Amino acid sequence: MGICGKSICFYISNIYNSKHGQPEILIQGTTGVELSSGLHWYLKYWCGAHISWNKTGGVQLGSVPPPGSLPRVDKKGVKIVRPVPWSYYQNVVTSSYSFVWWDWERWEREIDWMALQGINLPLAFNGQEYLWQKVFMDFNVSREDLHDFFGGPAFLAWARMGNLHGWGGPLSENWLNQQSILQKLTVTRMMEFGMIPVLPSFSGNVPAALKKLYPSAKITRLGDWNTVDGDTRWCCTYLLDPSDPLFVEIGKAFINYQIQEYGDVTDIYNCDTFNENTPPTNDPSYISSLGAAIYKAMSQGNKDAIWLMQGWLFSSDAAFWKPPQMKALLHSVPIGKMIVLDLFADVKPIWKQSSQFYGVPYVWCMLHNFGGNIEMYGILDAISSGPIDARTSSNSTMVGVGMCMEGIEHNPVVYELMSEMAFRNVKIQVKEWLKSYSNRRYGRTIAEVDEAWQILYHTVYNCTDGIADHNKDYIVEFPGISPPTKQSQLSIRRDLSHVNHRFSLREVASQLPQPHMWYSQKEVVNALKFFVDAGSSMSGSLTFRYDLVDLTRQALSKLANQVYLDALTAYGVNNLNTFTFHSQKFLGIIKDLDTLLASDDNFLLGTWLEDAKNLAMTTSERKQYEWNARTQVTMWYDNTKINQSKLHDYANKYWSGLLKDYYLPRASTYFNLLSQSLKENKSFKIEEWRAPWISYSNTWQSRTNNYSIKAIGDAFAISKSLFRKYFS
Repeated sequence: MGICGKSICFYISNIYNSKHGQPEILIQGTTGVELSSGLHWYLKYWCGAHISWNKTGGVQLGSVPPPGSLPRVDKKGVKIVRPVPWSYYQNVVTSSYSFVWWDWERWEREIDWMALQGINLPLAFNGQEYLWQKVFMDFNVSREDLHDFFGGPAFLAWARMGNLHGWGGPLSENWLNQQSILQKLTVTRMMEFGMIPVLPSFSGNVPAALKKLYPSAKITRLGDWNTVDGDTRWCCTYLLDPSDPLFVEIGKAFINYQIQEYGDVTDIYNCDTFNENTPPTNDPSYISSLGAAIYKAMSQGNKDAIWLMQGWLFSSDAAFWKPPQMKALLHSVPIGKMIVLDLFADVKPIWKQSSQFYGVPYVWCMLHNFGGNIEMYGILDAISSGPIDARTSSNSTMVGVGMCMEGIEHNPVVYELMSEMAFRNVKIQVKEWLKSYSNRRYGRTIAEVDEAWQILYHTVYNCTDGIADHNKDYIVEFPGISPPTKQSQLSIRRDLSHVNHRFSLREVASQLPQPHMWYSQKEVVNALKFFVDAGSSMSGSLTFRYDLVDLTRQALSKLANQVYLDALTAYGVNNLNTFTFHSQKFLGIIKDLDTLLASDDNFLLGTWLEDAKNLAMTTSERKQYEWNARTQVTMWYDNTKINQSKLHDYANKYWSGLLKDYYLPRASTYFNLLSQSLKENKSFKIEEWRAPWISYSNTWQSRTNNYSIKAIGDAFAISKSLFRKYFS
């Protein structure tokens, strides 16, 4: 049976009497993933090392002793058993928000990171359009018809889900071939570690041409998904009813092609037919028949197929998915043939309100991030206890833990803790764990930084308000609305020269979109002070530099929200001098943030754009990929001359270059027009700002100017200077 018996585990033991240069520590495990996890566990807890994404500071291995003096473990050895079999990774949109421009070198590094974190059930979504082209051409759809079906590279996730079509496209044969090769490499590497890749399956999303080719098929045109005015060039995709015989034929063909291309690598397939697409009726019997048909298409391609479904629909469309509808879908396939991802369990766990998904196996997942936004945020207590509570609850059907963020490479503390829950069978004491984390991340104990982490634990990493943290800071998601006026604030009776702004700000804030704020800014500024004080002794630490820059950015971005409200309060009571002071301060913070972020390689727009261009093989591809990259992080979707995209700034980023050349001109134009309206005593018309701003944005999206891919400046000196300027 081996060291693990019937369990899934790793085992760390000493090798005695080893000579110089020979192995000193033995790591055994069930698969390559467990071997890698065991290595990571030993490096962390015996050598004080730290491994995170390169873009969050990378690794700290300076604490690892040289060969011949590696720390010994307990004489009996250390055996760590997985309490549940699966550790899942990715959201279906992570492929667009984070992975879209990756080459094989970057993917290989990610899969190695996944193995070290214990991940054994990752999505493998690359290159599927290459196979979809084969499938649909077998059903007489032409390449030209598919140009309008596939989205552009940065928008493929939503084209796959049937939310949009054609936007950012078409896809070139070069792209299709490149991504197909990449998929084979990634799947092979995953298999070498013993991971089980989750492959895509047919959800019913079909090209428009199929309706003409098969006029008797049950093909429905869906409604609009977030276009400005229902533009059918991008919206209103076509869905083949799962009850139609053609559904099974297409679904079977797609799985057969995957088996031909990659081999017999998995039995687990993802399908999210109803992700932000509501069924035409809430009749449970109809919903059950749809689920059964979807599974039939999978099982005809692979008789051992297991359907893995994101449970996001049960949160996002809770009004529709009541208990009868949920039960109908979940029980439409045999128990054991479906796994549900409790996608938002870190905030709104569905397992509690659905009697353990009515007996269906599920994975406790942390969603955490939307749009790849950059924001210090987390719920460490929920992460450290939630999976334990779910697993040990009565009649639990939990079979795994998972990380389902929309974008990666931020908040390394959150992802390290969540990864460990794959191997923890009791709750973690977060306070003590954070002390160990801090020591590992920086390679030594720093009293000031330990104190700072305890503050962060109770503030930014203790969000308990139940609100999904999608970053809406005024810098990165600027409210494109008319500001409150004096007439809308008749209750305000005060002189703006007074220090206390509380009453006025409440009046203004009630009329504006609200950035999420769940902690004391004063306490976080105190944590920043501890980091700044420790900075002079940590100048060589890349992990420390990243955290210092990120924390400075966090503090300044929240200050800017307050300054923005101060400016609009002044505008609302026609106080030009005070308005000018605060609006200029807001613009100054944007400039200072750009300078700060330019000093760390991990906060640069240029990297994102260069990665996109480097995948191109022709001049036209280079231009298309750069447009895709620029558009996703700004306007996102379509607009008119006076109406921004409904999804503008959804994927906003605090990146140097984007702040200076996009967010700054936007705010500056807006404030200039407000200032002009005060000086001339005339009303402000929002269209006067929207039209030139949207024109500027569309021009910027199509530009090809280069941005720096190398850091400039001393991050420690800049952070210290900004702390003194704004918080001393």
